[in-house]
Amino acid sequence: MPAATARSAWQDVPPLRVREFAERALAEVPGLAEDILGEIRREYPQVPLALDESGDPMALIGIRRALEHFVEHLGQGLEAPQVPPPPQVFQEFGRGEVLQGRSLDSLQAIYRLGIRMSWRRLADIGTRMEIPAPAMYELADAGFQFLDGLVAESVRGYAEAAARRAGERLRLQRRLLDLLLTEHHRAPGDLTELLADRAARIGWTVPNTVSVAVLVRPARSAVPPAVGDEVLLDMDCDQPRMVVPEPDAAGRAELLRRATAGWTGAMGPQVPLMQAAKSLYWAQAAVGLMERGLLPSGGLLHCSEYTEALVLLPPQELIADLARRRLAPLESCAPTHGRRLAETLLAWLETRGGAPEVASRLGVHPQTVRYRLRQIRELWGAEIDDPDSRFELELALRTMRLKGEFGPARSG
Repeated sequence: MPAATARSAWQDVPPLRVREFAERALAEVPGLAEDILGEIRREYPQVPLALDESGDPMALIGIRRALEHFVEHLGQGLEAPQVPPPPQVFQEFGRGEVLQGRSLDSLQAIYRLGIRMSWRRLADIGTRMEIPAPAMYELADAGFQFLDGLVAESVRGYAEAAARRAGERLRLQRRLLDLLLTEHHRAPGDLTELLADRAARIGWTVPNTVSVAVLVRPARSAVPPAVGDEVLLDMDCDQPRMVVPEPDAAGRAELLRRATAGWTGAMGPQVPLMQAAKSLYWAQAAVGLMERGLLPSGGLLHCSEYTEALVLLPPQELIADLARRRLAPLESCAPTHGRRLAETLLAWLETRGGAPEVASRLGVHPQTVRYRLRQIRELWGAEIDDPDSRFELELALRTMRLKGEFGPARSG
């Protein structure tokens, strides 16, 4: 409607004619509402019609109320500011779009259809009553402003319903995640049935295998990963978690890479669905090593690419005790020389080759390797030929290397 301070063209229309125009328009409302609903059903047959308690379509009631509200305002004088539409019915239409899983696009198109049909009917009445064109133009503007009000109410209802649905889905999803990521003692059949029920409540397709990822919150606030509904994302934990179904499916890796840009974390190994807690365990272990600086950070690390580190580094006490026992002979050597002997011993254990091969691996002269190997035999004696001892020595030495305790090799 024009602003209250602007002069309305309807002020030039005799009051009696304005009231007569409003009365004729009001008489057209029942038939016009039926015509609008019929056209909606023809153009949008996929839109369901909800019924009220009396069995009448709620859409018909809403159309009729909106038309009556608008036309009654005509009788009060078109120069008044715009009047908000009756909100409840149109908010309910917005809520209905959420329940039907649709966007507001079709609803807005339906509103525009109704306004066009209404304007044609009112224009016809105005022509027959010889209402001046400027007044009818104002009426058209008022109609479109009225449409904006209807849309605003539907948007409000849509947003409220969407928020409630999102909150309910998060609650149900959290229950599903708790079931997946917790070790259980239920019978497998009972667990499968319960899991299927909780998955169905949020529309999640139950996969055969999953990987579980653990994320580290960045120092600055970041947008949650846009992983879609297929991936279960829990942002309420100190370290957010993701359950990724069928991680080797086509395109899944690229989707995760884009979605987690700017995040650091670890993806556990792919496991059967019922073993998701095991994948979570290894992802948490990897994140722990990342925080200690023992694994690279800055992206989504895949545990399967760091098996050695994950096997050797987490049991710190056991490995430390093993290293203390197996590497005790090095205590008699100076630190730098002891490190060089350890590097040489590991290269020999890994290659089981001669001095030239070990020398090539270390970047030193073969004669240097022969000298060190003689010292190693003197330090460890017959123990160096025992398979179990060699295995434990290699474990201890590999752990040293993973922890960065070997510096750059030098000859001598």
